[in-house]
Amino acid sequence: MAAAVLVVQLLSVAFGLLLAFHRVDAGWGNAHATYYGGSEAQGTNNGACGYANVFALGYGTMTTALSAPLFNGGKACGACYQVKCSGDKACRTNVITVTATNLCPQGSYGGWCDSPKVHFDLSQPAFNQIANLVAGHVTLLYQKVTCYRKGGIRFYIQGHTYFIQVWVYNVAGAGDVRAVSIKGSRTNWITMTNGWGQNWQTGQVLDGQALSFIVKTSDGRSVTSNNVAGSGWRYGQTFEGAQF
Repeated sequence: MAAAVLVVQLLSVAFGLLLAFHRVDAGWGNAHATYYGGSEAQGTNNGACGYANVFALGYGTMTTALSAPLFNGGKACGACYQVKCSGDKACRTNVITVTATNLCPQGSYGGWCDSPKVHFDLSQPAFNQIANLVAGHVTLLYQKVTCYRKGGIRFYIQGHTYFIQVWVYNVAGAGDVRAVSIKGSRTNWITMTNGWGQNWQTGQVLDGQALSFIVKTSDGRSVTSNNVAGSGWRYGQTFEGAQF
């Protein structure tokens, strides 16, 4: 009887360990990966997120385009993903983190980005860290992770008096911005509309006013940057605010 109880206890422990390991790995999903942009990732600029120069913005070469299910109409722009090659002879053992900066569109070469496929079109330098380039295409595991950034959130202001456009980037934490509000020194908070990618817009006239921003990310957190731009700000300038 005692032996039977011991066996049951051991089985319970083993089952508990299996559940624990399952919970640890629960964040990983299955996907595929290809690469684009050249050996120095020079072709990864001017993507669907509106990041004209990913190098100047601090994202570097560790970036990726996403298929439509992950890209989610641009809502994933700025999000960070941990990826590792899995189950392929070309795999390397590295686990890397990449930032979503572009869309891999429907009808791309090979059809890998066609819905409903979950696909990462990595920059060539990023792909080369997880797999042999000769493979061209590999299976991988991925999970969304926290973004770590140097400095504060950046606000790049463009447009004109009656149509202000603000590109929001270098966002830590969840990384993917879901809402932006702007306030002039003579206005209340104004909810901006999303143009495309991480381009946020308003038709309110804010010239000659100091500007403040509230940025909200996909995890529901928000951060306020008060008086980021002084009243003498100009279109084409970039300003740095608070950070998550």
